Amino acid sequence: MSELKSRYKVVIYDCDGVILDSIESNYIFYNRVMEYLGRAPLDRGDLQARQVLHTYSFNDVMEYFFGGDVCREAAFAFAKTIHYRDLMPFMRMEDGFIAALDQLKGHASLAVCTNRATSMEMIIEDFGLSGYFECVMTASQVVNPKPHPEPLLKVLDHFGVAPHEALFVGDGQVDMQSARAAGVPFISYKSNLPALARIEHHAEIVRHVFPLA
Repeated sequence: MSELKSRYKVVIYDCDGVILDSIESNYIFYNRVMEYLGRAPLDRGDLQARQVLHTYSFNDVMEYFFGGDVCREAAFAFAKTIHYRDLMPFMRMEDGFIAALDQLKGHASLAVCTNRATSMEMIIEDFGLSGYFECVMTASQVVNPKPHPEPLLKVLDHFGVAPHEALFVGDGQVDMQSARAAGVPFISYKSNLPALARIEHHAEIVRHVFPLA
């Protein structure tokens, strides 16, 4: 692949649902908060709540569940005591992800743009991703997390590239909306969102990055 030239200068990945299958760990996290407050577990049939807890930033998810609640402050305080590594056994990397990164590395710069706030460094270390990403943009580094365009715009600024020179791979509405607002071409991973393309496996990214692949 050394003879191929990438049509994009930067490929940006969301984390949850794209790099990691983490939906179970997210349910466990927020159900621990519910249990602490003496409340019933989250209804897994509630698709709106599922989308929120899987794609929005921690603060936005907590406001969704506890905004205006008399237990809001207690919920926030307890949630911040739950450590990422307690949840790691319930996460797994999406198939073929590192192989795809190996194909892209050296042809395009790689980045992460996630609504996670504090655990991304540990995820990169624990899942063997050190050395791949030149920029890791988290919710803790911005005023307005996704779906606002600010995180993606900061990634573009880091690399000094125009929106059309980057590609963003995401799986949720917030990813699509952020990409659209930032003017960045969007690849939908394992979802039917409107996008430049939809892929079901990370290996498929290659043909969108390399014109002749």
